[in-house]
Amino acid sequence: MNPTLLAALLGLSAPALRAADAPPAAGRPLLTLRGHTNSVSAVVFSPDGTRLASSGGDRTVRIWDAASGKGLLTMRGHTNGVGALAFSPDGTRLASAGRPTIRVWEAATGREVLTLNGHRAWVSSVRFSPDGKRLASGCLGTQAKVWDAATGRVTLALEPRIGGVVDVAFSPDGKRLALAGADGWLRVCDAATGEVLVAPPQQGCGILSVAHSPDGKRLATCQPDGMVRVWNAATGLELKAWEAHAEWVSCVAFSPDGRRLATASDDRTARLWDATTGKLLRTLKGHAESVRAVAFSPDGRRLATASYDETVKVWDVADGPEPLF
Repeated sequence: MNPTLLAALLGLSAPALRAADAPPAAGRPLLTLRGHTNSVSAVVFSPDGTRLASSGGDRTVRIWDAASGKGLLTMRGHTNGVGALAFSPDGTRLASAGRPTIRVWEAATGREVLTLNGHRAWVSSVRFSPDGKRLASGCLGTQAKVWDAATGRVTLALEPRIGGVVDVAFSPDGKRLALAGADGWLRVCDAATGEVLVAPPQQGCGILSVAHSPDGKRLATCQPDGMVRVWNAATGLELKAWEAHAEWVSCVAFSPDGRRLATASDDRTARLWDATTGKLLRTLKGHAESVRAVAFSPDGRRLATASYDETVKVWDVADGPEPLF
């Protein structure tokens, strides 16, 4: 996401806070993917882990071979930067979001199969439901929508009054939808009716990313003040909070087993954390500019990072007593 746009929305500047403790070790990436001609703000693995998709300020969506780093497809059609991506659960479709349009592509060919219009401002997030039948999107113009992924019909429109909706996330069973607000609100809604089910206290600054744990019992969020928080998804009770970075934390993701969290920051690093204790496990250094997005591979052994330095990097983050690189 464009940091200047978001900063203006949030009314914040990058904080100057105490840095997190030094990591046990840092490593080198397995792959560095080059091809974008502007900042890269989104990255995601395909459900089978064989492909990566990325997008950014050059208005393109690119698909790569996740093992070799070879570019497979480049999709064009967006008229502004593309800040959000999501593969369908079966890997056959890829959704991309910009301003103010969502496009759905055939992932094997790059053919555009659906265009979704209806948001009034920058579409900051897009997610498929676990069954692939719905798409959820968040918009910096305060609105969230749920769409029929086959027809493009809006099935639910939400006005949660949480400022701009920076991120959305379906629960693993698809029954709930978490909304992260630019003014610091987190809401968990019924994904069919829009009823607000959980509403933790407002935070002091905006929430930039939200992620469900694989078992659906926890939510993780991150903020411009460097904080990461883990919540009980059913009650909204805060379980753990820690300063993860000394600068903006723009993205947070659970590992597939739910044991680790990955964070992306303006300090040019990605970090891995114990999702229960908040212990720092590893810092990944190598990007020359802000890291805007992180994504685990389906087996949890690799982490992809997207950066404003126009690259995507893939790291070996397999568990072990010592780093594998």
